[in-house]
Amino acid sequence: MKIKVAIVDDKSQNRISLSEKIKFSEQIEIVMTAANGSDFLEQMKKLLPAQQPQVVLMDIEMPEMNGIEAVRFGKQLYPHVKFLMLTVFDDDDKIFEAIKSGADGYLLKDEKVSSIIECIQQLAEIGGAPMSPRIARKALDLLMHASIQNKKTIPKTETYLLSERETEVLHLLVDGYNYRTIAEKLFLSTHTVRKHIANIYDKLHVTSKAQAIKIATNDKLI
Repeated sequence: MKIKVAIVDDKSQNRISLSEKIKFSEQIEIVMTAANGSDFLEQMKKLLPAQQPQVVLMDIEMPEMNGIEAVRFGKQLYPHVKFLMLTVFDDDDKIFEAIKSGADGYLLKDEKVSSIIECIQQLAEIGGAPMSPRIARKALDLLMHASIQNKKTIPKTETYLLSERETEVLHLLVDGYNYRTIAEKLFLSTHTVRKHIANIYDKLHVTSKAQAIKIATNDKLI
């Protein structure tokens, strides 16, 4: 069954171009395009649950309702939908606001189409929080800064029994590498990498990449 995807971007050429590029993947079906957050939410109201997108590629700067506001409302109304920010902005404020709004991932528009498709598949299959490497590093810095600002020390009560291979995968995740690059570096298949990451999430009791990174750094797992 194909992954249902929506594209929200105020520039029609961007919507058309991205639709043409990613629909070549046999695993993806474009079920909606919208010009801004309001347009997206209005179209969602008219769809039956089975027709709704599983993953939404969301731009940030748009008229009427920007992407961050759209995700904030969308997460409340459609908690089962995954929102992947796809934007040119890599400044800390935009990243922080997107994460707070409930965004499930954050990619830059200069990512290769193959990487965007891979992140769509990741969100639809096992969840997590796919990010461009540059964004992942910034997100990690934000988390580390927040940790330093928090003066309270939380005693470590968990023992995470990660295997040597899972630790290697986690280390590369923290460094911002995507599934395909991790697979290449460790001479594994992407399917095996996905299984390792699913096991890591399970052992760390988390559901996203950002949460895994936070535990990895706070508890010095890498």
